[in-house]
Amino acid sequence: MKNVDVLGWISSFILLLTLIRQVHVQWKSQSVAGVSKWLFVGQLAASTGYTIYSLLLHNWVYVSSNIAILLTAVVGEGLYLRNRRVAEHRRQSSVIRREARADP
Repeated sequence: MKNVDVLGWISSFILLLTLIRQVHVQWKSQSVAGVSKWLFVGQLAASTGYTIYSLLLHNWVYVSSNIAILLTAVVGEGLYLRNRRVAEHRRQSSVIRREARADP
């Protein structure tokens, strides 16, 4: 392995850790606060493009890194959609409870 590849692996590892941390925070909080609906959609598109590009260049550091990043985007988008449904359900339940208290 070349020194250049080591730099690529380390950089990819750091990026992947930050993305995993974001997805973990989103999973733990069960909230969509502060998360754009386009974040993971953009990440999915970019990672797919970068994966294809890396395959065409036969750059295995970036092929594997971009596949891992693509997977975090899939998980992140799934969590975002789930958290949005949970938030909507909570909001509707709250409205129903308020209406029930208001009816004598």
